[in-house]
Amino acid sequence: MHSNTTAILRSIAGAAMVIAITAGAQAPATPPADSTPTAAPQAPPTPPAAPTAPASPTWSVGPMDLSGVVDGYYSFNFNRPNTTDGFDQINQLYNFNDKTDQFDLSMAKLSLNHDPDPIGAHVDFIYGRANDLINNSTTNTTAPTFVASQLPYLEQAYLSVKPPKAKGFELDFGKYVTSAGAEVIEAMSNWNYSRSLLFVNAIPYWHFGARTSMPVGKVETVGFQLFNGWNNVSKSNGGVSGAFTSSLVKPKYSWYANYLVGPENANTASGLRNLIDTTVLFTPPGKFNAYVNFDYAQNQDAFYTCTTSESGFCGDTKLNKWYGVATAFHEQASTKNAIAGRFEWFDDANGVQTGSPVGNTLYEGTFTYEYKWVEGALMRVEYRIDHSNNPDYFNKLADHFTRQQQTLTVAFIAFFGPHR
Repeated sequence: MHSNTTAILRSIAGAAMVIAITAGAQAPATPPADSTPTAAPQAPPTPPAAPTAPASPTWSVGPMDLSGVVDGYYSFNFNRPNTTDGFDQINQLYNFNDKTDQFDLSMAKLSLNHDPDPIGAHVDFIYGRANDLINNSTTNTTAPTFVASQLPYLEQAYLSVKPPKAKGFELDFGKYVTSAGAEVIEAMSNWNYSRSLLFVNAIPYWHFGARTSMPVGKVETVGFQLFNGWNNVSKSNGGVSGAFTSSLVKPKYSWYANYLVGPENANTASGLRNLIDTTVLFTPPGKFNAYVNFDYAQNQDAFYTCTTSESGFCGDTKLNKWYGVATAFHEQASTKNAIAGRFEWFDDANGVQTGSPVGNTLYEGTFTYEYKWVEGALMRVEYRIDHSNNPDYFNKLADHFTRQQQTLTVAFIAFFGPHR
């Protein structure tokens, strides 16, 4: 596994060096493209700058643009969980600010990007709690542990090809974040600081494989992807997964749709997982924006050959389902002040996503205040409440349980680079 990881990293690094040699020391004239071209944008569109306004500075090394972020926080959980069952001082259902009653580093990230012209490359180095969680989250391997085959400390690493005469067609290959969802891994690119129930429980974080995108008009881009499942560099079942993506962007609204399908059961290609993800983003004139995100997923358990004296097949074809809806708003009250809110409902009927043996229906409400200190530095204060229909789902103190969880979080985020 380690040798495979080393080879992949060396290949990406070598490709980046080739780009640097052939392109020279001149940085690209345009800022790097978003690393998730088919995902919904997470902040209100920035109005065009006046012609005389200076452009944001671009940090670069040769042809590679640099950007980075440091994200840390302090969280307080009113339940004061202090247990020995794996939830000691943990905000349940949270990623990536799950550590509570303490200071923690959510992420320190450095990005290198060169837009395809026609060859490009993108690498995101990541460290902190976010790295631990996204690279621990396996779905079809036998050992869901932090292993070298998951390319640790890399959020993304891919090469891009965009032929000049292909009418906007682009092909990426490597490790890249999923196109599903209304939020992204970086808190600074979301309206709220904590991630939604849908982002944590309903969709994958990333894939390893190939993806394409192609404009089919002035306002729509479609794409197709083939990859090794949910959050996996390599699969244990020998079957690839696929995705169809679409983004329709208009001045007052945008519509993003994703359909993912493929085998995600461990050690067998039997049984498919299907995910339908769609987001409608509303961008009316003014400083108010909102979105509605819907997810529906189902995973069929697989038959597998018996290894005992029993004949025939073992297992079942039980269909596990999870689905939910989230709605959020963002109001830019002034240059320095903004508020955001999110409300969602998530049904995990079989309990497979939230670890509840009797199933789980969850509700969540979040309110976030943001203050921008200076360009590249901001603070967020967030209150969140989670509620379950299971009266014994959330841990409280050392040996109690409750159906509700409330948290208060203060976060500080500093960032630099062309994406301001």
